[in-house]
Formats: sequence, structure tokens, C-alpha cells
Amino acid sequence: MPQIPLHYVDLRTFCYATEDEKRVEEALRTFLPDRDGEDEPFPIERVESEGHYGDRILVLSTRVENADDVRYVLSRLADLKDFETLTDELDERVTENTELFLRLDKQAAFGGDVRLGEGITFRGKVEAYPAKKEQALENAEEVLTRLRDEE
Repeated sequence: MPQIPLHYVDLRTFCYATEDEKRVEEALRTFLPDRDGEDEPFPIERVESEGHYGDRILVLSTRVENADDVRYVLSRLADLKDFETLTDELDERVTENTELFLRLDKQAAFGGDVRLGEGITFRGKVEAYPAKKEQALENAEEVLTRLRDEE
């Protein structure tokens, strides 16, 4: 199995007009590494959009590509309260395109907890050679097992 089993991780969430942008960003940062010694925090892209009724929706997203940063994101997944559910549903969460999808609870993340739920989308590109779902499933299962065992 590869040292870092994911090529990258994309994280995305929406900030609706009724939500505090700083709190939503803080929830997203629960999964992002601190940048100690650097002037800037981990970059988050902001794109404004409009809802069905004309309300403002801010899309916050980031891509984590550096190996150490991807390790950090994965280490946060080890704190999942529904870890067994995640491993049981792995076949449904890995696509034919070797991507692992999770939905994480935004409200829990704001409090520093990691739970499956609604609000934050996690998409990780699983390393798989050959690039087939079966190989991606095997690699994803191995990394999740390793995460659980390290906990």
C-alpha cells in the first residue's frame, strides 16, 4: 500500500445567509492542518453564489495535496464517532473513478468533533494502480484500518 493513500483531499462547505461565515470557516478548519511558523493559514477559496430565492450562499473549499497535510486530514478521520459505519459502507463511498466520498457534520466540526453527517463534503482521490474501484477499495480499507489501529 502507498505511504500516502490519497493523491489529494477536497473539502467543501456552504455558508448560508443565516450562518456566521467565521464559524463555518472554523468548522472547515477542524479538518485542516495548522501552518505553524507561516504567516498565512491554510488557504480556503471563497466563491459567492445565489440561492433559489436570491439569498447569498458562500462556497468555502480547499484542496489538500501536500503529503503531510493529507496525513493530518486522515488523522482527523480517525476521530470519527461512526468509524465502523464508515468501514461498513466503504463499497458505497468509493466510486469507479477511485474517489472516496464522505459527508461530515458541520455543526459537530464547529465544536471540534468529527462525525458523519451533513454540511462538509470530503472527497479524496484514492491511489490505485491499476486505477480500478477494487484496488481503490482495498487501499482505502487498509488506510482506515491503520487509522483505527493507531487510535
